[in-house]
Amino acid sequence: MQRSTKQRRAIQETLRASGRPLSPKEIEELAQENGEVLSLTTVYRSLKILVESGDLATVELPGQPARYEASGLDHHHHFHCDDCDRMFDVPGCPSDVHSLAPKGFVATHHELILKGQCPACA
Repeated sequence: MQRSTKQRRAIQETLRASGRPLSPKEIEELAQENGEVLSLTTVYRSLKILVESGDLATVELPGQPARYEASGLDHHHHFHCDDCDRMFDVPGCPSDVHSLAPKGFVATHHELILKGQCPACA
């Protein structure tokens, strides 16, 4: 069991407050805006520990560095803004997504990433 440190709590609170998946750099910047002193090295080290302990989940986007969000969230998908590079949660899921698999294939899980412009960039 890993001990809870001030830095790890700051990272978890930053992710909770943002309400969206964040990159390590975004975590560092947002935490510092809230008065926390975190180096990028500390953020990376803490993220590794928090993912290994199951407290955080990794959000992968092909060709991009990983982003992180709280684990245990309801099933959801993501929207990636092409302009500002931020990622946002998309609640819910299309009910027939598994029917898109070719005939004879059995889909066991899926990921859906919408891309475009967020309201701030549109």
